[in-house]
Amino acid sequence: MASSRPGRQGQSDRLPELLARVSGGDARAFSTLHTLTRGRLRRTALAVGAPSHDIEDILQETYLKIWRNACRFDVDRAPAMAWMSAIVRNTAIDHLRVKRLPTDEFDEALSIAASEDPIDDLDYARTEPIAFGALARLPEDRRKLVALAYLEGESRASLSRRFGVPVGTIKTWLHRAILTVRKDCLAASGAA
Repeated sequence: MASSRPGRQGQSDRLPELLARVSGGDARAFSTLHTLTRGRLRRTALAVGAPSHDIEDILQETYLKIWRNACRFDVDRAPAMAWMSAIVRNTAIDHLRVKRLPTDEFDEALSIAASEDPIDDLDYARTEPIAFGALARLPEDRRKLVALAYLEGESRASLSRRFGVPVGTIKTWLHRAILTVRKDCLAASGAA
């Protein structure tokens, strides 16, 4: 048992240097980092309560975050393994939250038949340019976020990975963007 301790300590000593190389885009260092930490990060994800059939997805997402954010690792703030364990823990928790989102209301909404009333109260010819104008006034990154979320149907978790921010931040950005679009649309329709 005592002989395995120095080996484990030696691996931990290598992690900060490997992360520094990963931050520079060194794929070989990333491969070594992956090999040295995969088992421990797997156990951390399982300890959070992630189902074993989801572990590979969680680990893939975790290592992607590590690859993208290795430059943010600060050896003075935390040990490398603690930093990576926090990433896998948060990723597993986010994964569990997404899995537990209630879909009953959404399923019910899909089951409601569309109105067959030929009279449409919305004047699409008048409102379409107003909506496009309001969307065009959003900053480019927010416009892309809204399009991916509401036109392409991309999940909040996927958007979180794409934009490199937490799911909660994505939700806040979307909420604020929609409020801005709504306000602009109301102002434009009131002026028309």
